[in-house]
Amino acid sequence: MAQQTAKLLRISQVGLRGIVGTGMTAAHVLDFASAFGTFLEPGKGVIVGRDPRSSGIMIREGVVAALMACGRNVIDLGIAPTPVIQHTIRRMDAAGGISIGASHNAAEWNALKFFGRNATYLSTAEANELLDIYHLKKFSFVEWDRLGELRGEDGALDSYLDELASVFDFDALKRFRVVVDCCNGTSSLILRRMNERFGFGFTLINEKMQGVAFAHEPATNKDMVALQLAPLMKPLNADAGFLFDADSDRVAFATEDGTAVSEEMVLPMLADYLLPRRLGKLVITNVSSTALVDEVASRHGGQVVRVAVGRQATIDALSSYRPEQIALAGEGTGAIMMPQFRFVYDGIASMLALLSMMRERGEKLSAIVNSYPKYSILKGQVPLVTQRIPALFTLLRSHYRDGRANVLDGLRVDWPDRWFHVRVSQTEPLVRIICEQRGDPPRDLFDALMERVRSFA
Repeated sequence: MAQQTAKLLRISQVGLRGIVGTGMTAAHVLDFASAFGTFLEPGKGVIVGRDPRSSGIMIREGVVAALMACGRNVIDLGIAPTPVIQHTIRRMDAAGGISIGASHNAAEWNALKFFGRNATYLSTAEANELLDIYHLKKFSFVEWDRLGELRGEDGALDSYLDELASVFDFDALKRFRVVVDCCNGTSSLILRRMNERFGFGFTLINEKMQGVAFAHEPATNKDMVALQLAPLMKPLNADAGFLFDADSDRVAFATEDGTAVSEEMVLPMLADYLLPRRLGKLVITNVSSTALVDEVASRHGGQVVRVAVGRQATIDALSSYRPEQIALAGEGTGAIMMPQFRFVYDGIASMLALLSMMRERGEKLSAIVNSYPKYSILKGQVPLVTQRIPALFTLLRSHYRDGRANVLDGLRVDWPDRWFHVRVSQTEPLVRIICEQRGDPPRDLFDALMERVRSFA
């Protein structure tokens, strides 16, 4: 039973994530939030927000209690998208924040995501320090007369929209007919407010926030776009369609002709849009993202810096360069960070940037997508139920020794026109397998890798 419970809970540098009750318990929440309250520098408030999952109410109570017990003043945003939480941390000069929500996971999952004073995810060093405090359970609880206070904050969403409006030409973008699948998550809060306040005409589906059962899995991938969003494009005469995860930091899209586009396209398209507009020429991404981004970056004299998968690795890389050197950073999941927003993963901003790209080029979304060379990517996963992963990597490296190996995160092997990456997930008990090839899908390579991984994992 203990082994089964461990499969439903992930404690790592990413934070705390699991299926609530059978894996992630109230005790885990209290201890992790107490560790974070101990970790933060004293004297400033902590921002807390959550997505609509029903377990978020219980978890929020534990988070608030633990932070107040450490003498922290808590500013509660209620149900709020993760990008709004991050913007609020910076606007209010808070010590940090916690987002309660499991992003792309199903409704029974939940997670704690931690942000430092600069409103970005914790660096690897910071995450390791937080984990040390958590495991040692040396929490800085205070006496009764020094307990923190709790208050709400009502203006966070509008302040966030004001910042978006300062970067994007809302009046020009309102002409587009856009369909959005909110996946019963927090993007509906933002987009309804944009309709009301700025006169956008977003057509929203699955917009009612749900805590127990989402209309579909909140995954931002091509398959989900094809199932839920793409069939609506022609009947609704839409110019573009977008699908968000539950907390609005990831996005995928469909073109006006009803084509579902791989989530991997968001990063290279935004690199193509942003590189000519920025002094910075660096694109930071991970070793699992499409090789198309390298080709796009080279067109504009840019350089791609590849890091391990995980947001800590990206934050570490960002801190190694001056902000003006960087054009953008992101993942192949549709999660992108732009310098204009001080490197916050923000699906809403990515959507607005893609619409801006359409407006400035005067082209349909399908024409822009089709202008890039074809790269075909295949993604799979295998449940992790073994300790034999090192032996698996040794076998794969030996079998594919004719390629260029990269062991930064699991194993990536490159050839001139294709590559694969096999790694252990940080957030779920899975081994992930990704293969990409310029041109047609690398089906034989992918199938062989899946078979070999299954034989071990």
